[in-house]
Amino acid sequence: MFDFLRKTTGAAEAKASAVGPLLAGPVSGRATGVGVVNRASWTARDPVSLMRAGFLGNPVGFRVVRLISEAAAALPLVLQDCERRFDAHPVMSLIRRPNPVQGKAEFLESVYAQILLAGNAYVEAVSAAGAAAMPVELHVLRADRIRVVPGPDGWPAAYDYAVGGRKHRFVMGADAEAAPICHIRAYHPADDHYGLSPMEAAATAMDVHNAASRWSKALLDNAARPSGAIVFNGTDGQSRLSNDQFERLQAEMESHHQGARNAGRPMLLEGGLDWKPMGFSPSDMEFHKTKEAAAREIALAFGVPPMLLGIPGDATYANYQEANRAFYRLTVLPLAARVTAALGHWLSAHAGEALDLKPDLDQVPALATERDQQWRRIAGADFLSDAEKRQLLGLPRFPETE
Repeated sequence: MFDFLRKTTGAAEAKASAVGPLLAGPVSGRATGVGVVNRASWTARDPVSLMRAGFLGNPVGFRVVRLISEAAAALPLVLQDCERRFDAHPVMSLIRRPNPVQGKAEFLESVYAQILLAGNAYVEAVSAAGAAAMPVELHVLRADRIRVVPGPDGWPAAYDYAVGGRKHRFVMGADAEAAPICHIRAYHPADDHYGLSPMEAAATAMDVHNAASRWSKALLDNAARPSGAIVFNGTDGQSRLSNDQFERLQAEMESHHQGARNAGRPMLLEGGLDWKPMGFSPSDMEFHKTKEAAAREIALAFGVPPMLLGIPGDATYANYQEANRAFYRLTVLPLAARVTAALGHWLSAHAGEALDLKPDLDQVPALATERDQQWRRIAGADFLSDAEKRQLLGLPRFPETE
């Protein structure tokens, strides 16, 4: 999966991801002892199990992660210092093309998805000459393969990246800001080194939603209707089937009357046998609402308005436009601001200058109405100077004129 981290050229320039050699051989991406089992059980709370159950195996989890990561990765970015905004800068060039096989959107989408799925994102800086030099490539590492190595003071002293029994250690060194790894993590109240993912918070709702889907599939396999009961009355109403008769009847039911392919087939019963169909109970009729409630809980954990996912029965927002604006304001922008600020601070240490990387809110279509109102309000404030107005809008100062 990480073949793009390998460099196959024979050039003398030493520019390659440090974890590339670990992935040269065949590597199974399956973690030991994890997975989704087809029985009534809770999914293990490790990143690989949650990813398989909540992203690979659940349409709501898949959609919310893609919706947030794609929206955040599509945000325009600006790079500036205290004096000006940069139209061209090595950091911006690196973000636009972080590595040979990924552009800005693919790279940032991977970062955001790792945070949503695992609560942590790890970005590796590949430098051509020395650890403190400006990186020439950036790579997103899988969070489930990274382990923090605490130092004597409790802060991360190194990061171990392990694949298939092989391991590479990234040493942070004395200058942690210009480190080879940028670790971005979500808040976790009970862990000092790892973040808490929304996927873990939504794990119970994920299991309920997946169980409801399996129940629906089993119902469809049973001709899309509840089962019934075959009653044997006998001549006196008290007789019982012999073992041979019971096994024969059970075999005929399995081969001729179960499954979707046998839906509607008439049932031929011998004397003394009577079919008693069982209809849906009120709890069965409400079962689909349980699935919708679980879907809403998943969307709630990720901060996505259910209306954007097509989930019925939710009228929190007056219309789709309000839901979309709330989605950007409450979910996409805070996540993008956290990630871009961390990347900007980390790359500033490599570049040797103080830089601020952030989303350009003036170019977000979903916020056009709010932006117009803010501009009119600030433009009409006659008691503010032009410099103060630019500062309120988050713009750098005018360049000094000679």
